[in-house]
Amino acid sequence: MANHKSALKRIRSNEKKRVLNRYQHKTTRNAIKALRMATVKSEASAKLSNVISMIDKLAKKNIIHDNKASNLKSKLTRFVSAL
Repeated sequence: MANHKSALKRIRSNEKKRVLNRYQHKTTRNAIKALRMATVKSEASAKLSNVISMIDKLAKKNIIHDNKASNLKSKLTRFVSAL
């Protein structure tokens, strides 16, 4: 167990960040799944901009790697344009 006051605070803040990161990552994964289930192009293209924004936010906060974000955006864009 941590002895220093700053170490105890770091434990608390890390736990808060971990929970928030998991929430945002899971929400984005669910949005990606919903986009992939879409069958109408107009509906999918409306969801696409929202999903790309969510992916960019995850990459900016280093929750996912920049290259993974680029790959996801590319694949989703190709999926929507193929509908």
